[in-house]
Amino acid sequence: MESIQATKQRFGIIGNDAKLNRAIEKAIQVAPTDISVLVTGESGVGKESIPKIIHQLSHRKHGKYIAVNCGAIPEGTIDSELFGHEKGAFTGATQTRSGYFEVADGGTIFLDEVGELPLTTQVRLLRVLENGEFLKVGSSQVQKTNVRIVAATNVNMFEAIKKEKFREDLYYRLSTVEIHLPPLRDRKEDIHLLFRKFASDFALKYKMPTIKLTDEAIALLLKFRWSGNIRQLRNVAEQTSVLEQNRTISGPTLQGYLPSEGSNLPAIIKTSKADSDFSNEREILYKVLFDMKSDLNDLKKLTMELMKNGNAKDVQKQNEGLIQKIYGEEDEQTEEALDDLEVLAIAENSTKYKTPTEEPQDKYHFAEEIEEEETLSLHDKELELIKKSLERHQGKRKLAAAELGISERTLYRKIKQYDL
Repeated sequence: MESIQATKQRFGIIGNDAKLNRAIEKAIQVAPTDISVLVTGESGVGKESIPKIIHQLSHRKHGKYIAVNCGAIPEGTIDSELFGHEKGAFTGATQTRSGYFEVADGGTIFLDEVGELPLTTQVRLLRVLENGEFLKVGSSQVQKTNVRIVAATNVNMFEAIKKEKFREDLYYRLSTVEIHLPPLRDRKEDIHLLFRKFASDFALKYKMPTIKLTDEAIALLLKFRWSGNIRQLRNVAEQTSVLEQNRTISGPTLQGYLPSEGSNLPAIIKTSKADSDFSNEREILYKVLFDMKSDLNDLKKLTMELMKNGNAKDVQKQNEGLIQKIYGEEDEQTEEALDDLEVLAIAENSTKYKTPTEEPQDKYHFAEEIEEEETLSLHDKELELIKKSLERHQGKRKLAAAELGISERTLYRKIKQYDL
């Protein structure tokens, strides 16, 4: 069996932390078997190194090794990517395609971010783990494959199972052996070693002298939390190597490359299951549409009352709140809208009855009168009624407005409009 130190040198792993050494030891021990392995740890801790160790130290080392980022493949195509598809299985499937499980037969598949797999794909994966069988998309023919599966995730799997985002049976099938990689903040003695390694690599890459840290800068390096783990440390080392002219990095200089703890890092927002069903924008849109539908129904009801009763004053008083809601809060627009409703009531009175006191004798007579009056325009009828009322009251607008059932202001506006 290969030693831990030899394995670290072979795969370029830096560090002497006890937890890191234990993770590598477990990978070496499990490699000769075909047991499924689940690698856990935060993003950026180097989880991709463990599957490589397991594959290279196993009897499958001459077979294919395929790494798949499950979170980077769209949900609609991930089944096709993993298991393949038949020609014509879906739009755009112009030819038969082999999936990763068919291509990697006899080798190892590394499923990175396995917690992002859709539930339907999880069912297919469980079948592969249990009996090595899978179906291509659009095919009814069962195929066999002999692959070693190593998965990795940075999510809390028990929390995902509780929220029904990950199958419990699949979790236990994947995690026959679980290997956990510690975060960088728990490997204090390895932080400076890693920084020196990265600084040396970038000096060779960019053909410049290697940067060195002062004692103050080293202390700051060890004190920092490193939420992005090794990936973030490597990024800081590269920035400093490229941008700094002085190759000795002091504490204040290094501080300029370290973000304030949590201030400008991406925020992780936890949402409940109910909130994930519909976005806030969609809920707001639905509410607006329902309110518009309700207002439209109320407006239809108001119009029917005006046409049926012809008493604009009573209808206006009863529905003042509705009219205000529909026509807005600006006084001028609202008053004009109410004036139009009053004029509509006048026109309705004129079409229903020949005189204010004369009612139809029967429904047939009423129908004939409506048909006859419909030949007159609303404009002409309104003008005629206003003229008659003004003549009857010798030009007194107050009395004429009362008789017409409209406000004096409305009558004044109509007089100006028709130049009476």
